[in-house]
Amino acid sequence: MVSVTFKCAICPRGCVVRPGEAGFCKGRGVRAESSEEGVVSLNYGKIASVALDPVEKKPLWHFYPGSKILSVGSFGCNLRCPWCQNYRISTAGESDISFREITPQALVELAEAYVGQGNIGVAFTYNEPLIWYEYVRDTARLLKERGLKVVLVTNGYANPEKFRELLPLIDAMNIDLKGIREEFYRTIGGELNIVQENIRAASESSHVEVTCLLIDGENDSEDEMEGLTEFIASVSKDIPLHISRFFPRHKMQDREVTKIDTMLRFEDIARRKLTHVHLGNI
Repeated sequence: MVSVTFKCAICPRGCVVRPGEAGFCKGRGVRAESSEEGVVSLNYGKIASVALDPVEKKPLWHFYPGSKILSVGSFGCNLRCPWCQNYRISTAGESDISFREITPQALVELAEAYVGQGNIGVAFTYNEPLIWYEYVRDTARLLKERGLKVVLVTNGYANPEKFRELLPLIDAMNIDLKGIREEFYRTIGGELNIVQENIRAASESSHVEVTCLLIDGENDSEDEMEGLTEFIASVSKDIPLHISRFFPRHKMQDREVTKIDTMLRFEDIARRKLTHVHLGNI
């Protein structure tokens, strides 16, 4: 007997899953009880993390600076970065963590309740929001109707056509550009060219800032620093670049913290072509 399978359309992995199974990201799959729906967001409305953060923490330093933003995350991710600081939720499935269910309407009402404390909207963050696609889309529509801002903190790894469908609803995003070598991306299960294409697309309609986590011995050669800077400048020299410092996490706890000299070298290279360059955690 041949079992029915369904293919996920959200990211380039194109996971093929059976009823009752989740895909690689653990946040998308096919419900056993309603397989006719195909691949859906298994984490729809399931909030594992929520906080009212400074918008600079996303990091977005050039988008309503001084404001707060209600930040929410769920579980799952379509990449596997061995240095992930949020690995407890990014590598989790539904049965691995606790969460509370919040409908799009209820989340919008919660965001509105914090407006008096400086809140400007909702940031989908902590885990990968693009695998939370339907919930992000549905909530974003309501947020836009109420005049609230919609922010994504994302790895940018989604099928470009699905990514573009979401863009009219997004006001700002920070995209994590992990390196500039295709082989480096392959080690974490991604594709550099897809992320680059989505950064270009996002810059056409949203405020975009880019983060690069610098890891000694992994993505810190001068050629890589220059290549990453040149790519961002080719999109726009005014896209802010956040150079983030690696600290031992997850599967890389035996590695050293990024040297300050390495951070400063990258800053010097980046400032030759980019208007805004920021160093984090030095």
